[in-house]
Amino acid sequence: MMQRFILGKKNQITLILVILIAVAFFSKLALGYETVFFWILVVASVIGVAPIAIQAYQALRVKVVSIDLLVTIAVIGAFIIKNVEESAIVTFLFLFGAYLEQRTLNKTRSAIKELTEMAPESALKLMEDGEFEEVDVDEVDVGDILLVKTGAKIPVDGFVTSGSGYVNEASITGEAIPVGKDKKAKVFAGTILENGTIQIQAERVGEDTTFGKIIELVEEAQDSKSKTERFIDRFAKYYTPIVLVLSLVVGLIFQDIEIAITILVLGCPGALVIGVPVSNVAGIGNGARHGVLLKGSETIQAFSRIDTIAFDKTGTLTIGNPKVADMVLYDHKDYEIFKYLASVEKESDHPLAKAIIEHLGDIPLYPVEETNVVKGGGIIARVNGREITIGNVSLMNQVGIVLDDQALADIAHFEKMGNSIVLTAIDGVLKVLIGIRDQIRPRVKENLKKLKKLGVKNLIVLSGDNQGTVDLVASELGLTEAHGNMLPEDKSNYIKKLKEEGHRVAFVGDGVNDSPSLAIADIGIAMGSGTDVAIETSDVVLMNSDFSRLAHAIGLVKATVSNMRQNIFIAIGVVLVLLASVFFSEWMNMSIGMLVHEGSILVVILNGMRLLRYRLKK
Repeated sequence: MMQRFILGKKNQITLILVILIAVAFFSKLALGYETVFFWILVVASVIGVAPIAIQAYQALRVKVVSIDLLVTIAVIGAFIIKNVEESAIVTFLFLFGAYLEQRTLNKTRSAIKELTEMAPESALKLMEDGEFEEVDVDEVDVGDILLVKTGAKIPVDGFVTSGSGYVNEASITGEAIPVGKDKKAKVFAGTILENGTIQIQAERVGEDTTFGKIIELVEEAQDSKSKTERFIDRFAKYYTPIVLVLSLVVGLIFQDIEIAITILVLGCPGALVIGVPVSNVAGIGNGARHGVLLKGSETIQAFSRIDTIAFDKTGTLTIGNPKVADMVLYDHKDYEIFKYLASVEKESDHPLAKAIIEHLGDIPLYPVEETNVVKGGGIIARVNGREITIGNVSLMNQVGIVLDDQALADIAHFEKMGNSIVLTAIDGVLKVLIGIRDQIRPRVKENLKKLKKLGVKNLIVLSGDNQGTVDLVASELGLTEAHGNMLPEDKSNYIKKLKEEGHRVAFVGDGVNDSPSLAIADIGIAMGSGTDVAIETSDVVLMNSDFSRLAHAIGLVKATVSNMRQNIFIAIGVVLVLLASVFFSEWMNMSIGMLVHEGSILVVILNGMRLLRYRLKK
């Protein structure tokens, strides 16, 4: 109980120490009371060393020789030789340094605190009597209907059932630009409805929401340790006893206890122990703020060394939603063509039919009298007494519709552009040719250029689509290699081959079929709108499938590793300079050594905190 009480009052003890030291020096310098000066510093030394000694004792109980033990022995040694001035100042500096260290470390974890504060606590739930009642968010179940008003946080993941508005999704995507939401639009917990009123149906609640998973992933990542951190922990475990032995040997050789206890203080590896974790925590925090989830310190190390990135095409480089890209009309006088086309395609749930309906928009429709679906070819229907044939070249040839030289040339051109072909004929005469293809994500090309500037040498697309379409995408985006007609196992085997050739490979994908490749790559990167399996398998998640976050992520991990090395250099450099100063200077003593030691800890922490403000240069 007493130990817990003392450790719980460390900050108050630090404040008492600074008051006692100030009073002691005032009594000596202003009033000339040497005896008062001595006894006040004795009291300060005893009070100050208490929490340090308790921490040293607790570490020894688990067979760890800690920094606290070095400082405790040094303070006791100084006390024995009646150098109470240094013993009091050293305890104050050590405790004050620990206070500043904890405070600045808390700032590096501010991303988690901010995320947690963004979590919604209540929701307006539709009750059995038809009224909306405010309930705790834990009382919301999947399928419940919720009301969200202007300025309120969206409490769960779900979709809009009625109403419309603009939602700030910065907590999920890192982008503060409001996104328009209307019926059937997806919404996420923790985002804010900036204007409008909507009703939503809950699909994911509590920890299962995207927001809940973000918090969980970032917490796990910040608590994980990289190989470098584990090495430094082991190093400190053996280094601290070595400093203890070194001080004993030096003390015996020089017959000078003051040199021995000074070495104990100067040799403390505090900056080395704290330097690497603070860099990793700050890097992970920055990523969380900018829509990039880095799953741990190990990921940062591996990601920074990537030289090859392989991409799935659909849903990664492209939007994953095919749209009408090109169209040729062969009969400009038949004004009913698009009405017939829309009437028939409205009956189909094929992705290409949906793309055509979306492109044609709100258009008058005729009732469809009969339909005949030709497997692998298209559809033949009767509308308003006319025969409508919609499908590919094979279907047109099969039913005897003539494709003249111009039509064949147009078809060849459309296919070369990577389009899926949809032909429409009315009463046996070709009327319109439509080309449909998946659209490349906005600004992908410029972001791929950024990746090259960041040191990624090979950019490869692996797709199950036909080779011609994949080649077209690769050519447009300036990719290094393009491989089409690949099954999921072909992709993972190709990544395995790249790794065997010595490349450090990242794979970017979004679907269940991408999971084997995400798992086998050195770094798996999932698009945030992808499947749960892909997100769970990956090491990095780009929230909201924002491709521009990839360049930020690579720049961030490289900056984090560089920052980590800087901290290691600062920590080791300071210790070597301090130890050298003991033997080659006359100004070095315990107090100055502790001041520099605590200063070095603050330097590495502040250096690490620079990562919180990191942004990729334009």
